[in-house]
Formats: sequence, structure tokens, C-alpha cells
Amino acid sequence: MTVEVTVGSITEEFGAPSFVHSFFSTISVHCEPHGWGSHLPHLMNELYQGRLPHMSALPALAELRLAKATLDNLPPSSVVWDIENRQSIPPWGNDISAHITSLGNYFVSSSGLDVFQVLECVLVASAEEHQDVVLQ
Repeated sequence: MTVEVTVGSITEEFGAPSFVHSFFSTISVHCEPHGWGSHLPHLMNELYQGRLPHMSALPALAELRLAKATLDNLPPSSVVWDIENRQSIPPWGNDISAHITSLGNYFVSSSGLDVFQVLECVLVASAEEHQDVVLQ
């Protein structure tokens, strides 16, 4: 089962549910010192929950860019697989591509695309087309 992100007629594969949870867990741990959704509410409390209203697309885009800038400065070893179980590790452990140099480029969709780029495109489309983003 693969989670997809959709806006209008655009649908992009994101990855397995555990991978999606890891992406958001990593963002929360490293970008939200006061807990899930405390600093990036549109990404964490709307998009992660399955629907981001198009009116929230531009604020979510700003949050996404802030998260990316933060994660660009952290090593891949700082990945959080599951915020509820911080001892858990990705199924591939530390066996990652040499091209992965930070958490900012760690997350690649099941179709081989950078997750930050996928989400940026979807959020821009949402704002321009006045269509909600659905994560399912």
C-alpha cells in the first residue's frame, strides 16, 4: 500500500505509510521543540491528517521550506523513523545512497522523486488552482 498526495488531477506517490510517518516524525522532532504541530501547524496538523485546505497551501509551503532548510543542516543519521518509538530504525538501517548527504535530501518517494520537491509542486498547484491537497 502506497500513500499518495493529490491536488486536482495531479497525483504523486509518496511512499509506504511508515515512510510518510517517518518524514513527518523527522520534521516534528527537529523543527518543533514544543511538540507535533506546535511550529508547523499546516503541515503537521492538516496535511499529515489527510487534507490541507487550499487556503492553507501558501502557509504550508512556507513551513515546508523552513523544515527543509533545517533538515539540510542535519546528517542522515538523525532520521526519526517513528516519533512514538524513537529507538526504531528504518528497515534499511544505515545502508543509504552516497548521494544522501543530509536529512534535506534523505526522503525520496517510491517513484524516485525528492519528497520536498513533490510537496512543493503540489502546494503551489493547490494555491494556484484553489484545490485542497489530499494525502491518502
